[in-house]
Amino acid sequence: MSRRLPLAVVTTTQSVPLAERTTLRLGGPAARFVHATTAAELVEAVRTADASTEPVLLLGGGSNLVVADQGFAGTVVQVATKGHRSDPLGHGIVQFTVEAGEDWDSVVAESIAQGLGGLECLSGIPGLVGATPVQNVGAYGVEIAQVLQSVDLLDRRTGKVHQVPAAKLGLAYRTSVLKGTDNAVVLRTRFALTAGGMSAPIRYAELARTLGVDQGERVPADAARKAVLELRRGKGMVLDATDHDTWSAGSFFTNPIVDDATFNGVLIRIAQVLGADVDVPTYPAGPGHRKLSAAWLIERAGFRKGHQGPGGRVALSSKHTLALTNRGGATTEDLLDLAREVRDGVRAAFGVELHPEPVFIGCSL
Repeated sequence: MSRRLPLAVVTTTQSVPLAERTTLRLGGPAARFVHATTAAELVEAVRTADASTEPVLLLGGGSNLVVADQGFAGTVVQVATKGHRSDPLGHGIVQFTVEAGEDWDSVVAESIAQGLGGLECLSGIPGLVGATPVQNVGAYGVEIAQVLQSVDLLDRRTGKVHQVPAAKLGLAYRTSVLKGTDNAVVLRTRFALTAGGMSAPIRYAELARTLGVDQGERVPADAARKAVLELRRGKGMVLDATDHDTWSAGSFFTNPIVDDATFNGVLIRIAQVLGADVDVPTYPAGPGHRKLSAAWLIERAGFRKGHQGPGGRVALSSKHTLALTNRGGATTEDLLDLAREVRDGVRAAFGVELHPEPVFIGCSL
């Protein structure tokens, strides 16, 4: 099904600083800035910018962006759409429909307040709802792929809006067919959640230990949320303007997935560097593949929590080595220099290539 949304009037502002709109607090200005508060405004803003053939950047919560010091020489469209609704589907399942511009953690809290389970392990993740299917957001044993039903997308090639089932989005570890392409804009999402106030089965060992339950057990969704927020705060992963450990884009590198042949070679390199008796954390990643811990590799390559980059203006978080943080007064280039140092150090030590998770705007590693 496709449909045209009504035209909307949107207001464009000139030269808006983007550092104020990213969690890293880095990046130069946008040449033009549009604040879209309804799906109709969002569609019209993107269509108008596309018709002018100028670059367009869709901005959500700014939690996964690394913006160049030079800024963005085009139109930034701020996704600020609001609204959600719940519709029973039967058999204890509720369809929870949410507009793309809603704050993600507020949506998780609202779902729990409505007695719905399924999103609680994704508590505390910064950003907006529209970004969650793009990178298949996941944490503490749960991924968006497990609860997502469908999304409404604006196809920028045709200008039409389509409802697309989750099965068509190519959802995989921290990725989807939407990531790395500008062909579509997420307008709203639909999640299938469970009524009754209980969580999804607790799969993540650290979370199960915190809750005092066995893996696979369910707990009240609110209890799971509180435990997840406690764990995230301990790692500097809950936004706090006064805590520079949270001036980050979250986990900067994804956990590397390697095939069995590569994995065996990595184990040999690790044994050569650290000794044959070292315990290497690994996880299944599909037939013939294993997932390694990026944080473990970074630390074993010699980069400890708090490791500083140029002039001390950037550093690894003092709480979590996967977060690259702005300590105040930094530039994007400072951050990229630190990211290159860490990436190259892990490659030199263990022969593993780390890949960044954030989206780079006007810059790269």
